[in-house]
Amino acid sequence: MPLLFHLLLTLLLWIGSCALAWAVPAERPRLPEPLGYVSDHAQTLDADWKARIRSVCQDLERKTGVEMVVVTVPTVKPFASAQLYAEALYQQWKIGSASEEHGALILLAVAEHQAAITVGKRMVPIFTPEVVAKVGSEYMDQALRMGHFGEGLYRTVVGLAANAQNVRVGPPPRSHMKGLGFLISLLTVVAAVLVLWWISRPDLRHPYGKIRRGEYWGSGQGGFGGNFGGLGGTMGGDGLG
Repeated sequence: MPLLFHLLLTLLLWIGSCALAWAVPAERPRLPEPLGYVSDHAQTLDADWKARIRSVCQDLERKTGVEMVVVTVPTVKPFASAQLYAEALYQQWKIGSASEEHGALILLAVAEHQAAITVGKRMVPIFTPEVVAKVGSEYMDQALRMGHFGEGLYRTVVGLAANAQNVRVGPPPRSHMKGLGFLISLLTVVAAVLVLWWISRPDLRHPYGKIRRGEYWGSGQGGFGGNFGGLGGTMGGDGLG
């Protein structure tokens, strides 16, 4: 009996420890903080290459609204690859704004000699997999092999920016039809007011009594015709709208 009791107790403790391990989520890996367009956490870029990369990224965002950042890290650990690390950074830093996702992140891991490019959903039609693969193979692969990290990142940024020159990020342009609809509504209201005013003035609708009393000028009658023509013009404008 004592042996059976100890076995049951050991089993219960093991089950409890497993349940506790499942209940407590694994701690998320700590990621570095953004330092602007160029976050050189691996301290592998000299000032000249940083300035060149920053200039291209600033110019791209000013002209198109696309946010592009470059990040270097000593290692991708505990992530399995540079691509997973880049995706985690992109989400945490909310590049290109969380709602629009007009952004791109270029990551370089020094220890692994790996590079990765992550883009927002809205930029996938611009930075297609073919474009990303072409830019990476032309500019980053050789730079990684030779250790020319600054030049490789700069050329990669330039290559991607060249494909995004026609992008314009921002609120959608206001439709001209909305302004036209407001104008039509305004003209309709004005026309209705004029019609009601004319109906409420029987002296204008039936001027013959005033003619007999000598109170209606001939020029006034012409003026009435002009007013009616003006109303017709207004209503005609409504119809064309």
